[in-house]
Amino acid sequence: MSLLQAIIMGIIQGLTEFLPVSSSGHLALFKILFGIETETGILYDVLLHVGTLSAICLVYYKDIWKLIVEGCCIVRDAFVNVVIFFRNKIKKETESYRRVICNGYRKFVMLIIVSTIPTGVIGFFGRDAVALASEILIVPGICLIITAILLFIADRIKDGNKLPKSVTYTNAFTVGIAQGIATLPGLSRSGTTITACLLCGYQRNFAVKYSFIMSIPAILGALVLELADIDTISVAPAEIAYYVIGMLIAAIVGYICIKTMLVIVRKKKFTIFAIYCLLIGALSIGGYFYIA
Repeated sequence: MSLLQAIIMGIIQGLTEFLPVSSSGHLALFKILFGIETETGILYDVLLHVGTLSAICLVYYKDIWKLIVEGCCIVRDAFVNVVIFFRNKIKKETESYRRVICNGYRKFVMLIIVSTIPTGVIGFFGRDAVALASEILIVPGICLIITAILLFIADRIKDGNKLPKSVTYTNAFTVGIAQGIATLPGLSRSGTTITACLLCGYQRNFAVKYSFIMSIPAILGALVLELADIDTISVAPAEIAYYVIGMLIAAIVGYICIKTMLVIVRKKKFTIFAIYCLLIGALSIGGYFYIA
């Protein structure tokens, strides 16, 4: 992989991870059409996602910090409740338990955990299928058309008003399934999950925030799976520098696109992206049959 290819892939990742046009689909199309081969396979794609992960952390650092703090408090209070349980049993006392989920951020933490479960299961067992699908031009094409349909739907969904306290765990699980399925190349993760959030009645700005923050454990999980095989991967010194450059570019472009996405969802401007995905998807399918 050349430096130019690394830069282009970083730009593609930064633009398409947060804009609802599928980063995995565009990366797959780019590598198929230009015959790019990397010995590290999905690893470089995951590292590009880490670049965009840093963009999420920059935009939502206040929320993420509160989620970390309240997550630790959940663990603390749960442990205290276990101690109280055994103390009440042993000493025949009736000490009251602490209320663990006592504010919006704690509920937010639990919702993210619930969403991550189906995403993790689908991602783990479907990993090989996703890698294979990324090498077949028709798959990203079909999935891009599905993304277009989802975006048309998103613009026409009635505005919801659900914030963490009113979002149900069933809603969170449903959105997690959507995120797991969106690992297929061509299905926009942000477009799919935001549409799922809106269908579940999420308030529009919160749908964007939830979609991006819930991607953090999914990206980290994918990175852990790839790093588990790091001993079997050989990376040239020059490629390491290219990877770093690609990650930095993805982070910078991604930061700009998150800010843009907030405006797009609020003003219901998905239609232009739906048309774009429809056209690219149709061209991809046409290209598959032309090459065949």
